[in-house]
Amino acid sequence: MRIAIQAASDGKVLFRVDTAMMETNPILPTLRARRKSIVMNAKMARVITRPYLPAGEGRIRNVINRVLNLDEDQACRMLETIMHDFSHRHRDFRETLGRNFERVVSYIPGGNNLSKQRQLLIGAYFTAEYSVEAAALFNPSIVQLPTQETDPEGSCRFIMSFRATGEGHISSIEFRSGIIDTNNDIFFDPLSDYVETPEIHPNPSYDRHQFRLKLQEMGASTQVTQWLLSELLDTFTFYDLQGKIAELQSVDHFTPQEKADGIEMAMWLAQSNYQISFRPDHQISERVIFPASESERKGIEDARFVRFVDEDGTVTYYATYTAYNGETILPHLIETGDFLSFQITTLNGTQAQDKGMALFPRKIRGQYTMLSRQGGENNMIMFSDNLYFWEKAQILQTPVFPYEFLQMGNCGSPIETPEGWLVLTHGVGPMRTYSLGIELLDLEDPTRVISRINEPILVPNEQDREGYVPNVVYSCGAIIYQDELIIPYASADQRCGIATLPVPQVMARLAQSSFGPMPMTPAP
Repeated sequence: MRIAIQAASDGKVLFRVDTAMMETNPILPTLRARRKSIVMNAKMARVITRPYLPAGEGRIRNVINRVLNLDEDQACRMLETIMHDFSHRHRDFRETLGRNFERVVSYIPGGNNLSKQRQLLIGAYFTAEYSVEAAALFNPSIVQLPTQETDPEGSCRFIMSFRATGEGHISSIEFRSGIIDTNNDIFFDPLSDYVETPEIHPNPSYDRHQFRLKLQEMGASTQVTQWLLSELLDTFTFYDLQGKIAELQSVDHFTPQEKADGIEMAMWLAQSNYQISFRPDHQISERVIFPASESERKGIEDARFVRFVDEDGTVTYYATYTAYNGETILPHLIETGDFLSFQITTLNGTQAQDKGMALFPRKIRGQYTMLSRQGGENNMIMFSDNLYFWEKAQILQTPVFPYEFLQMGNCGSPIETPEGWLVLTHGVGPMRTYSLGIELLDLEDPTRVISRINEPILVPNEQDREGYVPNVVYSCGAIIYQDELIIPYASADQRCGIATLPVPQVMARLAQSSFGPMPMTPAP
């Protein structure tokens, strides 16, 4: 039987597909991933420090005045208690208190003349701890790294990323590292007791052409922003932009409101694209990428990391994630070569929307290729000459099988195999149950679905019914090592585990479910 898949908006037939192999076939064996005993739970004791500034200048001054009214002995005793209670929980704790004192020193006449003890005490009043994993640790992805000299021969080194969620449902990105040995047993490196946020580069650089296109896409291209960009070089820095904004104040042919609106949008975009770096002497498990811009102040969600090999052989680790500001979502891209320095960039274009964007690990026929979930339920595919701009997309598939009737999408970047692109999918079924599926796309034409298995390979069990979001198993990326598909997954959006499948068994089952030679081409 052949069916026509239609776009909901205009009824246009997008493609036709043979559904004969989609129908339940009782002869085909069930393919289910085997869960390992590894469980990665959230640890509430893993805390970072954050500046804590009460709303309003008046409250800040009131707090400072109260501390200044303490006698020196009392201030010193209080600081000793604070150091005893908290310094063992954070590296460089004194430096942190000193930085937070500097945030409010302008409110203190002669502030720098205070004793070091009173400065640190004031800094402590404007510092708070935040437990990054207090609510959950979930939605992992995994990428392979070059092995180190100390790793056992034949082993595979990896980094796993997680979505960590704390107070206020604010999400950040955490990491773990480890090795897979020759028996495909998985060993994690020791988990540090510390968690550290990175230094934000004070003067990142920008591409003027991309900056202009993003402003146009946002509907924020005005005479003011056009003037600003015309005054800047093809590559400019944040300080350059600030300098031109200062010059703008003396330009007479814009109204004060036009200037304010243009400056606000230019600064919002600039601050949404930034660079961060961690100290190399801190373990990978100590590094947490916490929201740093207004566009992501309520969370960095579901990072899908991939090891991308460019046409010249250069390896870059990219991750797509969803930035959430409490009202709207905006797709972002992370890029790093060493997991120490990271470039954060907004993804642009009419198709950079919704959630679940997942980059293929190499270009296909000279173009970047991406999967994404759009329309709330469809799995899309898109191609672009520019990694940061995505203007065209087409439906790759809509929900077909019962376990995905409510919604479907990808579970991370496709994995290249000789047989095709192996893609993990997620499907939402009855009782809002999230399960994992698997499919195979053509290597040179990934719009062609070679095969899909009509049943999920991983479904929620009894343990997955208890957690932050019940009845969910979900992944943001897997790898293949020594003919085994290794799938880190989240359980009930609360904790994480690892499941595996032998690749030959997967391919044999996919071959039994093949759609045959008919490609998913546009219908006439």
